[in-house]
Amino acid sequence: MDFTKPNTMRNCWIVNDDVMGGVSQSKLREDVDGLLFEGHISLENNGGFASMRSSLQLPQGTQLLALVAKGDGKRYRLILRTKLVPQVTYGADFIAQPAWQTYQFNAGQFKSTVRGRAINAPALSFSDVTEFGILIANNQAGSFAIQLKMLQSD
Repeated sequence: MDFTKPNTMRNCWIVNDDVMGGVSQSKLREDVDGLLFEGHISLENNGGFASMRSSLQLPQGTQLLALVAKGDGKRYRLILRTKLVPQVTYGADFIAQPAWQTYQFNAGQFKSTVRGRAINAPALSFSDVTEFGILIANNQAGSFAIQLKMLQSD
């Protein structure tokens, strides 16, 4: 997925803690260098997360995901959902450095959760992925910004 292409943002959506009564805010903005996901995390009303998501299908046999991004030095999570168990989120954490970096992930790095709570779920297979996203949470109150350039599969 090339985030530098016009109209990539049309296939993305926001899910913030307001679905549970929180007041965090975020938005997506197109930029020549990629898609900018930015906002403000608030811990009020038991809130504390913001996410952006998009549909995604990976080629059969994918062994590795590479995310090209730059950010604000905060901890983010690359999240994946599958067609087999859509309520389960598979996540792998990374620190978004202020310079462009390539973050590589294999299926074994992803931990399964439901609403942020660790669970025992079937192992992640990249060929079953139907959705990906970027999440910021873990009591990181305040402003955030991460720019996404590319999500590649190998």
